[in-house]
Amino acid sequence: MHPALWVSQSGLDAQQTNMTVTSNNLANVSTNGFKKNAAIFKDLMYQKIRQPGATTAGDGQLPSGLMLGAGVKLSGTEKDFRNGAFERTDRALDMAISGKGFFQVMRPDGTMGYTRDGKFQLNSDGEVVTSEGLRLQPAINIPQDAKNINITSNGIVSVTISGQMAPQEIGPIELVDFINEGGLEPIGDNLYLETNASGAPIVAQAATDGMGSIDQGALEASNVNVVEELVKLIQIQRSYEMNAKSIETVDGMLQYVSQVL
Repeated sequence: MHPALWVSQSGLDAQQTNMTVTSNNLANVSTNGFKKNAAIFKDLMYQKIRQPGATTAGDGQLPSGLMLGAGVKLSGTEKDFRNGAFERTDRALDMAISGKGFFQVMRPDGTMGYTRDGKFQLNSDGEVVTSEGLRLQPAINIPQDAKNINITSNGIVSVTISGQMAPQEIGPIELVDFINEGGLEPIGDNLYLETNASGAPIVAQAATDGMGSIDQGALEASNVNVVEELVKLIQIQRSYEMNAKSIETVDGMLQYVSQVL
């Protein structure tokens, strides 16, 4: 089999994967707190026909070698954790993180999940929860007779109780960061899990120790740039077409050889 067929096949596989990653970015352009992905590729091993710097028959030295590449492979996907734009909602329990950090929520199995989606609500017990019912940690419980909810930039939650003049502080909202946030495992529902690559969670109050601040009444939008993704789609399409054309060309060469020889 002609080596160029395998090289072009690897190129087709790579661009199919690239299309999946880009399509997922576009599908989540309206997802709160979504962070776009990028596919990372590496070239495959080379067949060494002639070593660079080898000595020739006349005691000369080859200035370059002869190396034939075997194609391309996907080495991973990478999240871009830069902030998305803020959308003002003026809902008391909508929160956006300006800067680094994640909200921490308790999953049904008792483990922690981490999210940038700050669209929170109250459950029947007055607890602050996500749209999936996962409780914010540390737990924040809003009294039933609370009239107003105020959340400062450093995460201090206070409420105004009916019949009381002074606001009542009910707890802080703590944020979590990781030494390598790119190592977090996305599991859907806008959640990430800690992994060995991400390192252990670093817990701190908002707007302290390098942690981002909280903006009440706003939500962080997806950081997907639609124009960039559309341009990338065109690049993927052209690359796919060229790899397919290479296969077609090699097939024509082999067909010619089989008919003439």
